[in-house]
Amino acid sequence: MQDKNRVIMLEFNELSPSLIDKFISQGYLPNFNRLRRESTAFVTKADEEQENLEPWIQWVTMHTGLSYDEHGVFLLGEGHKCTAKRTWDLLSDEGARVFVCGSMNIRYDRPINGAVIPDPWTEGVEPYPKTEFDPYLKFVTINVREHTNETVPLKGSDYLNFLRYMARNGLSASTVSFIVKQQIGERFAPQFRWRRAIVLDRLQFDLFRSQYKKMQPHFATFFLNSTAHFQHMYWRNMDPTSFTVQPSAKDQADHEGAVLYGYQQMDWIVGQVLEMAGSDGTIVFSSALGQQPFLKYEEQGGKVFYRPKNLAAFLKHVGLTMPHKVEPVMSEQFNLYFESEAAAIEAEKALLAVHVNDRPALPTRRNGRDLISGCGIFAQLDKNATMTTLAHPTPVPFFDFLYQAEGMKSGMHHPEGLFWVRRPDRSASAPSEAVSLRACAPTILKMFGVAQPLSMKEEALELAGETRAVPRLVSL
Repeated sequence: MQDKNRVIMLEFNELSPSLIDKFISQGYLPNFNRLRRESTAFVTKADEEQENLEPWIQWVTMHTGLSYDEHGVFLLGEGHKCTAKRTWDLLSDEGARVFVCGSMNIRYDRPINGAVIPDPWTEGVEPYPKTEFDPYLKFVTINVREHTNETVPLKGSDYLNFLRYMARNGLSASTVSFIVKQQIGERFAPQFRWRRAIVLDRLQFDLFRSQYKKMQPHFATFFLNSTAHFQHMYWRNMDPTSFTVQPSAKDQADHEGAVLYGYQQMDWIVGQVLEMAGSDGTIVFSSALGQQPFLKYEEQGGKVFYRPKNLAAFLKHVGLTMPHKVEPVMSEQFNLYFESEAAAIEAEKALLAVHVNDRPALPTRRNGRDLISGCGIFAQLDKNATMTTLAHPTPVPFFDFLYQAEGMKSGMHHPEGLFWVRRPDRSASAPSEAVSLRACAPTILKMFGVAQPLSMKEEALELAGETRAVPRLVSL
């Protein structure tokens, strides 16, 4: 492995080709503009049915080169169940130092030649080395999973200990300034609390930059999800004309610029990475998917969702008294893990029996001893809505146990994403035809002269200015 061969892969979830083009043309994204001018800039296509377009599915495809039918990962947190080697495993096997920072729904071979920080939604995958990154991951996981809740279950000492950790691991003056400005801004304008997601982005980037300088990895990934979240929640405010349900004047004043704000924050990070890469580094930018207006629930007034105020108390009320582990995931969903399949079946029965205003409320999916569930009511409920359970058949107020999360879903996944490769020679092109997302993993391997396994059926992409080819492996 040549030590000078270094690749930084930016994984910015669901940034959309159409919006990148629009915001670049309007002059809002100078660093993205520079990156695109110096890259082979592909548009990718997911090659999946719309109902399968989940970011946890597509990132597994990005990292393995396998389709959903081949890797079989549908739920967030199940990435580790697919044993296929990821790009970082194959590179590590060849002696490359790798640093995986936040990549979604991952697994990795242990030991790995480098370091790994899983995404905050993944269960069953520990950071590596665990003692070095566990304090960071635990703090961030709680904040991400409870971001819609008014009260995050952390004490003042938890925040202080986290800041001490970050002070030893790259906390920058610019991030401190950003946090202070955000805190002051929320005091005088609490409606801009939604910008808090960028604080975690900045903290994660500080950690990434610090570890990158220390490790000097050959291959590093850096994943962020905040702008995907802004699109899901605020596409309606960015483009009201596409929707039947119009935002209120106050909602529009508070969120009209939210999506653009997210793209500009990603643009800032691109600028920092352009500096980090220097003259010899390669930068890969990928989004896996894009987004588009979500119109499915417009006739009922738009899609809202509900989450338990206290998940443990809610499940106890539902009747889950058997030993279990529970983890909130995204939006309304949470995962449950049981000691036996019999216990999972009993829990599934209790969850499916929950009714709100006499309608089933908790669609639940079981896989052996594991369940994924969440409130499946997406319409606006009256403040007097009631809930019944097997354990408590007498109706109780719904809002005693659950709350309506802020906002209304307005963005949905789109099969087209972005895959740009900026090599040291800055050769650029913009192929007109969309390419398969499955071709991205072989392309990463080709950059390092590592042959792709036969499980990767797509050929590596041709990059501008590239001349050499790499043979395929006969077997893995």
